[in-house]
Amino acid sequence: MNTMLRTALVLAGVAIATQAAAQITFYEREGFAGRSFSTSKQVGNFNRQGFNDRASSVMVQGSRWEVCEDARFRGRCVVLRPGWYGSLAAMGLDNRVSSARTLHRNAHFDETRYAPAPLPVYDNQRRRNEQLYEADVTSIRAVVGPPEQRCWVERERYETGRSPANMPGAIAGAVVGGILGHQVGGGSGKDIATVGGAVAGAAVGANVGRNSGEAFRDVQRCVSEPSQARPEYWDVTYLFRGQEHRVQMTTIPRSTITVNRNGEPRS
Repeated sequence: MNTMLRTALVLAGVAIATQAAAQITFYEREGFAGRSFSTSKQVGNFNRQGFNDRASSVMVQGSRWEVCEDARFRGRCVVLRPGWYGSLAAMGLDNRVSSARTLHRNAHFDETRYAPAPLPVYDNQRRRNEQLYEADVTSIRAVVGPPEQRCWVERERYETGRSPANMPGAIAGAVVGGILGHQVGGGSGKDIATVGGAVAGAAVGANVGRNSGEAFRDVQRCVSEPSQARPEYWDVTYLFRGQEHRVQMTTIPRSTITVNRNGEPRS
């Protein structure tokens, strides 16, 4: 995730929980999706859990953990600080983790042993004797990864001996098509409709104004399409005692969120 997203998460009140019990949760797919496996104890061989070489993202709580490529903590090992790691590919461990163990708080490691800094994870466990309430969710925004670029080669007609025919027409077609697509789209499909309109407009515009003495040439065109991946998280706004709060969640919430007297989320 980029710096702006990291800052937004921090400003939204997401913080590392110092009093949480040490726990690590592995997910089968990037972005904390798919089947998961959690443990608070060291696991010398993920085969016993049916999770060997399957993890693609991980969430660490309460303490540092060491994850290794091979069973019994052999092979290449990486130290993970508490936080969200949306992709193990960033540290070369995608579908390669075979063992994991928690580390003593006083253990020291060279900085090169650590994985890239994670996004902080918030401890939403209920505290002892804490009274809980229900707060109404007012908006939910799915946040996906960066857009993907799609390119193709298109046969373009132009007049021989002159500049390519009607290039302004091609540009105008793309703009008008984009506007129409934007007007047609709605909700999460709005961006997809916008991109579709822009592509169609460019193709139609390039064919306007055909005359005699024409020839063809291949032209590469590219568009940025919204990511079709599962949302990385949901940006949720809720109202409690007249005050608006925001929180990032790895699963889509219901119509209410459980909170404490201060409006802090609780599970």
